[in-house]
Amino acid sequence: MKAAVLHEFGADLVIEDVQVADPAPNEVLIRAVASGVCHTDRTMQLGANALPLPLLLGHEVSGVVEAVGSDVSYVSVGDHVSTTASSFCGYCRWCMRGELHHCENKGRSRPTGMAPRLSQGGRAVEPFVGLGGFAEELLVHERTLVKIPDEMPFEMAALLGCAGITGLGAVRHAAKVTAGQTVAIIGCGGVGLNAIQGARLVGAARIIAIDRIPEKLELARLMGATDAVNASEVDPVQAVLELTGTGVDHAIEVVGIESTIEQAFAMLDTMGTATVVGVPRPEMKVTIPAVQLLLEKKLQGTKMGSTRPRIDIPLYCRLYLDGRLQLDPLLSETMSLGRVNEALTQLNNPTGARTVLTF
Repeated sequence: MKAAVLHEFGADLVIEDVQVADPAPNEVLIRAVASGVCHTDRTMQLGANALPLPLLLGHEVSGVVEAVGSDVSYVSVGDHVSTTASSFCGYCRWCMRGELHHCENKGRSRPTGMAPRLSQGGRAVEPFVGLGGFAEELLVHERTLVKIPDEMPFEMAALLGCAGITGLGAVRHAAKVTAGQTVAIIGCGGVGLNAIQGARLVGAARIIAIDRIPEKLELARLMGATDAVNASEVDPVQAVLELTGTGVDHAIEVVGIESTIEQAFAMLDTMGTATVVGVPRPEMKVTIPAVQLLLEKKLQGTKMGSTRPRIDIPLYCRLYLDGRLQLDPLLSETMSLGRVNEALTQLNNPTGARTVLTF
């Protein structure tokens, strides 16, 4: 199959042939139809986590099942599926508590001693988070897959695999926003825009979108924001305090840097909660006024929107098909696999929500 392979951090991906093994008993071969290009892919391309090379990036994929291993029971050949990086084993301490996103045995790699799923000339190719979505085919553990309705457009399904479940889940599961509350969302990319419409879906009374790019703020209003704050023109904390009078019940931070995390906490009302969705650098530290904790303000994080993929993704598909969830405005552009480097470079100065590779 053809795939976009990273051989050197900071370099372009190269379109090359990659050999795909036959499915093991618990594995599924997928023909990719659409693959989202996420900022996390760009971060990994630049070497943030020093993953093994050669590396096959991409993790927001939808496609069709081509072959299944002998023990696979969840999907069959011909099923339409979406992938998720939030795989699960079903028996570790986190799975038993229902916190599948913290699973300790995600099955992202084959056991030691087995031939790799992907290879080039006998050398293993590492699929990012066990997926490797910038490729014509994926060989994955069956628990990375979620069945989707046949009528669900593949490009829209790809938008759910990371950005969708993370933004919507941050509001629904992590922050637990309820009807009538006030919410500020800092960062209006793909994840932030989904957080905005998540707040709309649960009935938030006021949804304040904060970003530095006017085009993103326009999208935010389309997704349900009641107010828009351009952080390149005004102090976002002061703007939120002026809009609300007291601060917000919830601040959802989707950038992952010190200043925006501190801003999220600073714009809270008494008993408010700041939820960090953005992925900070490992060495990052933030400072908050300790006295504010006496007002029962909270600072918390979330991983993948605390999502339950096989419950949440089918729900979001149904909401989309019923016209209650907006995904079409999130699709900025479609590109072929050969333009993957262009799509990744665009993430340096994004103006839209998501570019999707189509096969």
